[in-house]
Amino acid sequence: MVMNFPEKIRGENSKEYAYRVLKDNIMSLELKPGQNINESELSEQLNISRTPVREILMRLKEEHLIMVKPQIGTYVSLIDRQLVNEAYFMRYHLEKEVLRMACRGFPEENLLELERNLISQKSIFGKQGKELEFHKLDIEFHGIIFSGLGLAEVWNSILKISTHYNRLRLLSEIKYSNKDLIGQHEQFYKAIRSKDSEAVEQLLEKHFSKPKENWESLFGELSEYSNYFSDYS
Repeated sequence: MVMNFPEKIRGENSKEYAYRVLKDNIMSLELKPGQNINESELSEQLNISRTPVREILMRLKEEHLIMVKPQIGTYVSLIDRQLVNEAYFMRYHLEKEVLRMACRGFPEENLLELERNLISQKSIFGKQGKELEFHKLDIEFHGIIFSGLGLAEVWNSILKISTHYNRLRLLSEIKYSNKDLIGQHEQFYKAIRSKDSEAVEQLLEKHFSKPKENWESLFGELSEYSNYFSDYS
């Protein structure tokens, strides 16, 4: 089982590190939807016993990232379109209100953070092999807006419910490389800076609806990724 192993964070214990490694590899699609997870192999790779491995897998199961089929095996969860739709609904409506709040007043230091994030986005956009890095900057950009308004935990809650949504978004970005994303982020930044709350709804509609147009082709039976998704009626 091939995985990426980031550096340990200072103060992070072995179990916390193992959880982060496994979750990051699922969220980055390094571990593909539907891929088998072998407990013994995982224990050996992460250098921890099978008991904490099982605890980590159960934790990820509660987050809808692992599915356990009794007597068959443990697998990375397929992307569930209902969970995608719920996360989409939550993000769209909360982000609309948060952007309006940001247009009424936003700390200067957080505006500078957004600006630095945009510079980083521009420096890597469209470069082969940088899709995941760009995806993380995209998520960070929206997180900065929530944090700047003292709503960091609200953003964390959105991320928790968005595990299937964000895997689908990453897949879509890898496949289609949405060229409009940076321009839309720049428009968010300008709207916040100029306190243009009237622009928010139109900006969000573009930002959320355009990527969604590509999703149907990913879901289709003829798609190379069709086996990444659970059945949906």
